[in-house]
Amino acid sequence: MPHSVAVAGASGYAGGELLRLLAAHPDFEVTTVTAFQNAGQPLVALQPHLRSLAHLTLVETTAETLAGHDVVFLALPHGKSGAIAAQLPDDVLVVDCGADHRLTDEDAWARFYGTEYHGAWAYGLPELLLGASGGRQRDALRGARRIAVPGCNVTAVTLGLAPGVRAGLVEATDIVSVLAVGPSGAGKALAPHLLASELMGSASAYGVGGTHRHVPEIQQNLRLAGAQDVRISFTPVLVPMSRGILATTTATLAPGVGAHDVRTAWEQAYADEPFVHVLPEGVFPRTADTVGANTALIGLAVDEAAERVVVVSAIDNLVKGTAGAAVQSANIALGLPETTGLSTDGVAP
Repeated sequence: MPHSVAVAGASGYAGGELLRLLAAHPDFEVTTVTAFQNAGQPLVALQPHLRSLAHLTLVETTAETLAGHDVVFLALPHGKSGAIAAQLPDDVLVVDCGADHRLTDEDAWARFYGTEYHGAWAYGLPELLLGASGGRQRDALRGARRIAVPGCNVTAVTLGLAPGVRAGLVEATDIVSVLAVGPSGAGKALAPHLLASELMGSASAYGVGGTHRHVPEIQQNLRLAGAQDVRISFTPVLVPMSRGILATTTATLAPGVGAHDVRTAWEQAYADEPFVHVLPEGVFPRTADTVGANTALIGLAVDEAAERVVVVSAIDNLVKGTAGAAVQSANIALGLPETTGLSTDGVAP
């Protein structure tokens, strides 16, 4: 019998992408969808592309409406998940796509978010390399009942650089990452800088100078991968594509490290991963190749003159960056095949 599923925040972009994936998942049945101001409306009024779920109506987002399901996905704004999740039974699998349960450092949460800290859950990036144990984060997800999905930018940077960190090939104290980011990562809320007339034909940086909320999460992940200290200059740039992240991350190479060492480390790290693909030498990913897919595509180069590795990683911010990671992690937690309901094939053109 399929697991009964509730999706909170079903009227937003992340909620809609979750529902698109769950609608085709053989082991999940979506029975409840919730919203805040959109409660009472038919789901298809807000998500008209989800025709197979046209029978559902959005109800109010409360712990009472979410309780009683086998799995609850929270696709809520930051700061909204913690209080609701605390009221849900311990035996329910709760997967939070927001930031409320990602950070293990309460002081970092206070500096970057400034709201009540709700503690850290099992971190939903199965492919994250763990330096101390030599294992991967998926081991912590088996049997978990509380899972925090990573930030989308965090996923792109972490997967891109973690193999070099764990292998000791790069200096984690000298990392620079610049990302081209689609505006769907900011959610559906109306904001002047996200209007088409402001975005088209333009690119603009935001969260500049170490202020972006994903900085401490990237640092947290790279420490888990084996770094003692992490210093990263992280700059996202809003560009006119509806979805996608292209992260170009560079770091100083350790003495004596060459291109062969780099390629060997990255290829070995992801050789058995179904959703992380290292591209052949000289080939670099496009965001278009990840649209609709739960894949992370990685291209590698060594800038010999600068003595730096250059890693270009591409993901769909709404799939591998959010909803796909949530479903992938839920699969692991429930003992299902990890790839169930998820595609490695994108949509083209």
